[in-house]
Amino acid sequence: MKAVVAIDSLKGSLSSLEAGRAIGEGIKRAMPNAEVCVRPLADGGEGTVEALALGMGGELECVTVTGPLGEPVECTYGVIADTKTAIIEMSGAAGITLVAEQDRNPLNTTTYGVGEVIKNAIVKGCRRFIVGIGGSVTNDGGLGMLQALGYGMLDKDGKQVPFGARGLKELETITDDYVLPELKECTFRIACDVTNVLCGEQGCSAVFGPQKGATPTMIMQMDKWLAYYAKLTCEKYPHANAKQAGTGAAGGLGFAFLSYTNAVLESGIKIVLEETKLEDYIAASDIVVTGEGRLDGQTVLGKAPIGVAELAKKHGKKVIAFSGCVTDDAIACNAHGIDAFFPILRGVQTLQEAMDSDNARKNMVNTVEQVFRLIDSFQE
Repeated sequence: MKAVVAIDSLKGSLSSLEAGRAIGEGIKRAMPNAEVCVRPLADGGEGTVEALALGMGGELECVTVTGPLGEPVECTYGVIADTKTAIIEMSGAAGITLVAEQDRNPLNTTTYGVGEVIKNAIVKGCRRFIVGIGGSVTNDGGLGMLQALGYGMLDKDGKQVPFGARGLKELETITDDYVLPELKECTFRIACDVTNVLCGEQGCSAVFGPQKGATPTMIMQMDKWLAYYAKLTCEKYPHANAKQAGTGAAGGLGFAFLSYTNAVLESGIKIVLEETKLEDYIAASDIVVTGEGRLDGQTVLGKAPIGVAELAKKHGKKVIAFSGCVTDDAIACNAHGIDAFFPILRGVQTLQEAMDSDNARKNMVNTVEQVFRLIDSFQE
């Protein structure tokens, strides 16, 4: 039997590849002659850099960049030298987890570090970029990122505007005289599962501002400033469209990528599945194993395991899923390509105990072994 394993990370417990290898061990215990192929999986969010870089034979790079509040942070990104590809999570440089809740204020937080990571990758020879833009703590419309790449985001005196959404208030002129020359050679696949536009009731300020520390007054101000920023952008780059779905992602970073770089916004899981060529492995398999930390009703809304299941059903393969826990509404997964799913928790444990990586790995191996013993018994 040939099994392909592609499971998302169990956040806080096991990475995608760690969980996959644990599943592989469980399968081999039950069926020593089975062929097991473990492939990386992520949905464009947390864990994408590690899953893709290590799973595709790349390397991890660490660079010190400007954090969301202007202080240095260490950001890890992936490089696949053969294809000159960089894999970046914007949250590594401007993520909400980098700022304590009491310090969150979108007027101050910047995406400058995201631009610095891109610049570092360009210097290392990368020209293809896969960028996940979830989990931001910013609402600056990508202003900081663009400044780091050489764009002039200038005030009435011709000086660069300050970091954060407050910089949008002072923006008067946009220039591109000093943009990094190599940027025009670069392409960006932006993992974005948010459809919000830049401004308005469904814009980034109104919908996501509160979780980033915005007050109702800030929301109104930022929305107005972003609209003017969009107007200036459209005057300079007529193709810019602030009403395009996804422009409001990551506090307007989606708009910056679409307007100022050669970028496309795509489903995160779509990008990952294509870049890892998972379909080729599935086509040659007998069974497919997937999963994530928690299977629930939300899993069917474009989450990684459903992406895997859809590919598997395209080739008529059976799909089994394992997860840290399942909810009652996870039954919806059965109608979306997952033939059966199993929680790995095997006894009464606290949440902390269940999420301990050693315990999670042991629970995964043991649960998978028993499921595949059952499968093997039906094949005799």
